[in-house]
Amino acid sequence: MSSVRAVVLGSVARVIESDRRALDRRIISLAVPALGTLAIEPIYVLVDTAIVGRLGTAQLGGLAIASTILLTVISLTAALEYGVTPDVAFAHGAGREHDARDIAASALRLALIGGVLLGTVVALCAHPLCWLLGGRGDVLGYATTYLRISALGMPFVLVTYVGHGVMRGVNDLRRPLQIVVVANIVNVVLEVVAVWVLDLGVAGSAWSTVVVQIGAALAFVRVLRPHRAGGSATRERMVLMLRSGVHFAVRSLAMFAVWNTATAVAARVDTPTLAAHQVLTQLFMFLALVLDALAIPAQSLVAGALGADDTETALFVGRTSNRLSLWCAGALAAALAALSPLLPHLFSHDPAVHSRLTAGLLILAAMQFPGAIAFAFDGALIGAHDERWLGRQAVVNLVGFAPLAIATFVHPSLGLAGLWGAQAMWMVMRAAVNWRRWESRPWLAAA
Repeated sequence: MSSVRAVVLGSVARVIESDRRALDRRIISLAVPALGTLAIEPIYVLVDTAIVGRLGTAQLGGLAIASTILLTVISLTAALEYGVTPDVAFAHGAGREHDARDIAASALRLALIGGVLLGTVVALCAHPLCWLLGGRGDVLGYATTYLRISALGMPFVLVTYVGHGVMRGVNDLRRPLQIVVVANIVNVVLEVVAVWVLDLGVAGSAWSTVVVQIGAALAFVRVLRPHRAGGSATRERMVLMLRSGVHFAVRSLAMFAVWNTATAVAARVDTPTLAAHQVLTQLFMFLALVLDALAIPAQSLVAGALGADDTETALFVGRTSNRLSLWCAGALAAALAALSPLLPHLFSHDPAVHSRLTAGLLILAAMQFPGAIAFAFDGALIGAHDERWLGRQAVVNLVGFAPLAIATFVHPSLGLAGLWGAQAMWMVMRAAVNWRRWESRPWLAAA
């Protein structure tokens, strides 16, 4: 009997291991193109940061303020991207293809309407918004110029985000990746020509990015055609998306409150600190995309499993996404630590910026581990339609950020170490509560 039992247990273990490896390959195969689809807007800003940083410290400081405002405003529309993915995947998992097409058509219409409204407001309010975030003198002028021009691209950015969300929902990320790769190559070329050849400065950087955003949006409209054919943008669907969007907006605002507060405090320390903070923020955003790419498959795979009423597979997906994210975090942390003496020279000629960046990069390296856990379970919980809890908890998570941030405001000598230490504590708290939420399973009621 014992030998028979051993054979049976061994067979079961092999089946489980085979399933685990199959899911690993599935997540990784989706994560690689997902990284490209996630990266479009932050990579635009990262390229802007590298090119504008060569113009001078004041220009880089202006970009820090303008890009923070721009990304914050865009985050208010997170439901168009993160909400549409589980909705489309759930509909496909349940076999309701017509519903999936209605969702895509409704999201696209909301993107156009919302993008025009938000772009108009940002363009009109660019100067006071940049001033409120700490822009003064030349920094304020550069920030206002960049923000006003960039606001024109907002409708096209939102259309692109809807394209990302719908294609993730059907687990087709190769065509979006092709669009993003071409867009970013064109963006680099246009940036170099506009800034260095035509000598248009910060304005040239912003205009080149807007042109590329228009092209990417038109490409996504074409790709989405079969996924919205026959679908209708119903009022009921759009109302549901707006309601879900409230929770995503609260979550996004709470997270961007951390980055905006840090930027405002950095602006009041000194200009080199603000410039160094801008580089660290954009590097953080970019590295977060690498980790978040492993969470994107969890959104669609968890939602699809729950649509098919398969809770165990949904749980398995969430845990696998977390394990893979931690391995990825280890590689990113090691690379950052090794390159910390060299990276500052890619973004600035100013020795004062270099000294601040080197220490900040080591903190950023340590943040990769709690970030991996937080992002992995963010994706799984979004797939489980647990956005209501995510919105509420995002506000509570500010408790982890506040103490060191306030201390840095009161004692500016803490500088980047204080600001990024505060963000590290915030990330640890996010990781802990997300992990607990997933394993305790109250999200089953939401799904």
